[in-house]
Amino acid sequence: MHFSRILLSLRPERKLSKRKFIDSLRMYVAGGTGGNGLEKYGGVGGKGGDVWVVPEKTNSPDCASLKRLYKRNPSQRWEAGHGGNSAKMAVKGVPGSDVTMYVPLGISVTSDTGQPLGDINTAEDKICVARGGAGGGPKEQFRGQIGERRHLRLDLKVLADIGLVGFPNAGKSTMLSVMSEATPRIASYPFTTIEPELGIMQYLDYRQISMADLPGLIEGASQNVGLGHRFLRHVERTRLLLFVIDVNGFQLSPMHPHRTAFETLVLLNKELELYKESLIDKPALLAVNKMDLPGAREKYDVFAKQIQNYEEATNALEESLRPKHLVTFDDVIPISNIKLLNTDLLKSRIREVIDYHADVEDEMNRKQWRPLIRPRREVAASYA
Repeated sequence: MHFSRILLSLRPERKLSKRKFIDSLRMYVAGGTGGNGLEKYGGVGGKGGDVWVVPEKTNSPDCASLKRLYKRNPSQRWEAGHGGNSAKMAVKGVPGSDVTMYVPLGISVTSDTGQPLGDINTAEDKICVARGGAGGGPKEQFRGQIGERRHLRLDLKVLADIGLVGFPNAGKSTMLSVMSEATPRIASYPFTTIEPELGIMQYLDYRQISMADLPGLIEGASQNVGLGHRFLRHVERTRLLLFVIDVNGFQLSPMHPHRTAFETLVLLNKELELYKESLIDKPALLAVNKMDLPGAREKYDVFAKQIQNYEEATNALEESLRPKHLVTFDDVIPISNIKLLNTDLLKSRIREVIDYHADVEDEMNRKQWRPLIRPRREVAASYA
């Protein structure tokens, strides 16, 4: 046994994190070494096994994140089998066994140097992340070749129809619990959501729409302040952004300035733009929450006037708050999650907006489609 393997066996095993949601893992992968050939008989060694990343097929809750993969192999060393040597009675060496990592949909695979290796977005996707070495033959002087070895990162971007976007304590978790059967942690202080929570909205005709409650943004999230990029990357793969803001505004702490409802909206717009400008073009709805609190109606009237003149009101703010491009909202709905005010209306508008933009996208694809015509010369010749 190699000395490095002895050290690894003596190292205490890492304890599994108590987190329910794991969205990033770093690991070592190694393709198997090819078997040696047998020059005397022209024998070729078996090829080393490959390491594959494929989509998980079960619907277990652990499969919504990378937790199942972590449980399966806490050391995160994935090494394929070595190829068998050629022998007098078996001239062709036995190939090494492959190793397969099962992951949820929405995984991006990159090398430690940042090189993209592929994505797992559909049930048919699969990625070979470490190929086994060739078996020893005449070209290799009958010596088995070493397989590929590298460190990888697996990063999960949540696949959901709707992504909830808002500052901490805006009521996103309460909304998820009211509109779906999810049971997120809810409290009256910021940062109760520190990892994505998924819920399914069920309609009377059994239509289902998935919703992701994502950790709250704060100013500077695009520069990785707070949960930063770890939150923002999950927004990328949602079909609809649902902005949730507190009609009373937001203040992170006594050391931070108080932001009005309109200022929080503009800041959310800016943070998304700074992270990835294409996010601004996503379909979006705006829910103004906590309308059951005293003085909410007056504050909402002021906000409504500002949002009706979004560009003009934004230009009136100090330059450090202003984004370059503004989100276009399909609707603005005042709600109260606690009193269930307009929550059914919001649920129906979510479906309408998603379907509308899906139809628009389909129509654009149809207009861009052109038939590929390839004249069949042999058929034309038969009629000559």
